[in-house]
Amino acid sequence: MPAPATTYERVVYRNPSEHHYMKVCLEFQDHGVGLNAAQFKQLLISALKDLFGEVDAALPLDVLTYEEKTLSAILRICSSGLVKLWSSLTLLGSYKGKKCAFRVIQVSPFLLALSGNSRELVLD
Repeated sequence: MPAPATTYERVVYRNPSEHHYMKVCLEFQDHGVGLNAAQFKQLLISALKDLFGEVDAALPLDVLTYEEKTLSAILRICSSGLVKLWSSLTLLGSYKGKKCAFRVIQVSPFLLALSGNSRELVLD
């Protein structure tokens, strides 16, 4: 009696993580411009809306941390919206008539990866 044929199934996960995390910093040409957390999130949503329209402005986007002094934040975005958010931040050029630019510092599918930066590591 012959042995039963073995079947194999190949499963490939391209991007198993549901979310991506971005560490970003907002820089203004003129110093002294301040935004609170609500204004910062509204700026992110309006950047998405200007480039991609009303539907893509509704992407699930969370501001996990925000520092008013440095205008830096850690954002959580669904993985399918990462490229749209990144491109809209790159193309944003002004806020209320003042020139500005977003700097994307780090991106990772793991939040823990944003807790440290090996380029800034100081060994004693």
